Amino acid sequence: MTFSWWTFALFSAGFAALTAILAKVGVRGVDSDLATAIRTVVILVLAWGIVLARGATAGLPQLSGRSWLFLVLSGLATGASWLCYFRALQLGPVSKVAPVDKLSLALTLVLAVGFLGETLTWRGALGAGLILAGTLVLLKS
Repeated sequence: MTFSWWTFALFSAGFAALTAILAKVGVRGVDSDLATAIRTVVILVLAWGIVLARGATAGLPQLSGRSWLFLVLSGLATGASWLCYFRALQLGPVSKVAPVDKLSLALTLVLAVGFLGETLTWRGALGAGLILAGTLVLLKS
C-alpha cells in the first residue's frame, strides 16, 4: 500500500500536535536543553532503526557533497528549532507557543519563493496571511 504526500502530511500534523502536548508535560521540571537531547536520542534511534530495517543505507555512498552539506545544515536548523521550541514550551503556555511555532508555514512559503524559485499564488499569499492573522488572534486570546 502506498500513501500520497497528503497522507504523510496529515500524519505529520497529527504527530506534531501530539509532540507539543507531550513535550509540554515532559519538560516540566526538566532543563529544556536536556529534554531536547533526550528527544533527539529517541529520534536518532528510531530513524536509524527504520533505515536499517529497510536496507536504505545502501544509498549512503551515492550522497553528493552538496546533499551532505544541506542535510547537515537542515539538521542544525532542526536542532536550533527544537532547542528554542522546548525552551518556549517551558516558559509559556502550549496554546500560545504552538501557533507561533506554526508561523514556520508562512515563513516557508516566503523562503520557497526567495530561495527555491517557487511561485507564490494569490491563494498561497492569502493562506500565509491567514496563518499570520490566526496566530495574532490566538496570541491575543
